[in-house]
Amino acid sequence: MATEQGIVLKTGLPHRENMALVKTVQSSACEACSARHQCNPDTKGQDREIEAINLVDAKAGDVIQISMDTSALLKATFLLYVFPIICMLIGAFAGNSMGKAWAMDPSTLSALAGIVCFIAAIMVLRKQAGVMALKSKYQPKITRIIGHGTPDPPNGCRPKASDNTQERVA
Repeated sequence: MATEQGIVLKTGLPHRENMALVKTVQSSACEACSARHQCNPDTKGQDREIEAINLVDAKAGDVIQISMDTSALLKATFLLYVFPIICMLIGAFAGNSMGKAWAMDPSTLSALAGIVCFIAAIMVLRKQAGVMALKSKYQPKITRIIGHGTPDPPNGCRPKASDNTQERVA
């Protein structure tokens, strides 16, 4: 389970009542990630705002823990990075075989079939991304309240639990 800490900015978002807008601070785990600048490029790697399912009835100002199922992250990563390459390779091998069988230039047909399969894979991913985005399995969840009414931390600092820590775990 991948976890992160954040501060609830707003609850009861217009499109879903059980959602909360959460500000997170980039953690040390993000430093080694090659996609750390793509998570939210406009924030320049500092604070970012995400929507999370509010399982513990957190309120604005609460310091919370956000969790996401690791298997969902791995599946999404596989679909995003590996699936298009596998499709491209299958297309290239199929094009090479068809080129030899049809007495055409195997390299040209291999390249064309690889490109067509890659584009088809991207189109499938775009459709699948919309379906996956609606499933709660692929959305971050607020699983624990660490502290109440803690002021916003300065940029670059991790949220800390206040002295009046009262935890509720989902």
